[in-house]
Amino acid sequence: MKAVRPVWLESFRQWPAQLQGWWEIRRGTPRRVLGLSVESGRLEAAVVERINGELQVRQTVQASLALDPLTAEPELVGRELRQHLDAAGIRTRLCVVDLPLEHVLALVVPLPEVAPEDQESFLLLEAERTLPQSLEELYLATLRFRLPDGSAQGTVLAVGREYVGRWDATLQAAQLRPLSLSPGLCALQPPGQETSQGVLALWPAGERLYLQISAGGGLVALRTIEGAFVQEGSSRRFDPEGVLRELRITLGQLPPAAMEHVRTVRVWGRTEAAVEVSEALSEPLQQMGLRLEHARTLPESLWGLQVRAGLAPSPVLALAARALSGQPASFEFLPPRVSLWHQLRERYASRRVAAVGLGVGSVAGLVAAAFLVQQIQLWYWSGQWQQIREAVAELEAIQARIREYRPWFDDSFRSLMVLKRLTEAFPEDGAVSAKTVEIRDKGRVLCTGTARDQAALFRTLDRLRAFPEIRQVQVEQLRGSAPIQFTFNLQWNEPTGS
Repeated sequence: MKAVRPVWLESFRQWPAQLQGWWEIRRGTPRRVLGLSVESGRLEAAVVERINGELQVRQTVQASLALDPLTAEPELVGRELRQHLDAAGIRTRLCVVDLPLEHVLALVVPLPEVAPEDQESFLLLEAERTLPQSLEELYLATLRFRLPDGSAQGTVLAVGREYVGRWDATLQAAQLRPLSLSPGLCALQPPGQETSQGVLALWPAGERLYLQISAGGGLVALRTIEGAFVQEGSSRRFDPEGVLRELRITLGQLPPAAMEHVRTVRVWGRTEAAVEVSEALSEPLQQMGLRLEHARTLPESLWGLQVRAGLAPSPVLALAARALSGQPASFEFLPPRVSLWHQLRERYASRRVAAVGLGVGSVAGLVAAAFLVQQIQLWYWSGQWQQIREAVAELEAIQARIREYRPWFDDSFRSLMVLKRLTEAFPEDGAVSAKTVEIRDKGRVLCTGTARDQAALFRTLDRLRAFPEIRQVQVEQLRGSAPIQFTFNLQWNEPTGS
């Protein structure tokens, strides 16, 4: 039977990761982040750092995942991610995540010439009317822009709350602190950079082909072309006819002002799939009046950061660069983090709880005031002690010298105390009497005498043993029967003088 860890133990184990991510976020723009992408059962991760305005890639890892993030338990998927990251020696907790486009719903609508807040409400109404799910089941991100002809357009991207919740639970199980969850292609090909001319960007992802069209500083199309790569036995073949058909359909659905400005098709990546797409579409796109560019490396500057020459394009690196530059994502789907204080306030915000809280706070205030008064008194008497400390030390030194040279006799009256205890122990009827009492060094006492019989003597010895100052009462000698001559010794424990 598999052991189940308590929930509180798992939360406690994740505190270091959460605290580290919280501290990095509180400091402002982070200096190091982990870019993370899970596409078609493949994990791609990179630790990216910003040094003097330059983008530096510190660690990378690529691995196949045994579990499907869509169907497997998020805790198990998170543990698998953590295992791959630990195997690569990656300890960075703050991460940005590439959101696969197949889980993103996109909607582009023309906007009326009204106030900006009314345009936002219009976008939400159109999304509620057009999207297949209710708005309560979706996370929405919107963007408003103007095409080159001046017409206002709005883009709505939507992702299911259940899917985002699975990602959140997976990252928590992987001991990661998410900073952003957004489409990586939008970071690799920022829509806001293309204000005058439109660009159609393509990114191969497994058997799919991600497509993004930006124009006028906005996003006019974002979709996934399924089946772009066909599996034939052990090999995979690109399907240019099917992709060209989807491109024509997508371009035909654009607003006329956007379609006439899209003249460039940019294929990102230098993998075999990217090279195959570029070679297969170059001539057909040229016949459609489109110019194809194959971006095999990242640009020299990405989100304001300098990029090392020859670095391969990657949405992971683009997302990390955007986070390191401190610029927000155009489309962000990370759920807002509610502070613990806000949660407690919302949960217990009632008059009764407020009254109880006021009473508890008052008691705590009184206790704190009492401790404060006590501390003030301690500070006062500590100051007084510091003033007389040297005088006290000098007086103690004088007393030590006095004790060293005082008379030889014992000022503790040990002899009298010994005789007193012996007198109290011996019976008043004279059944036991002492002849000599000798007090030696180290508290040893020797007593000789006579007793009427052994019973009387043993009763006397028992009374001596009952005194706290006396221990180790031992009989040394017994002579005769009636009367009995005895000799015993004992140890006196009371401290003696000098």
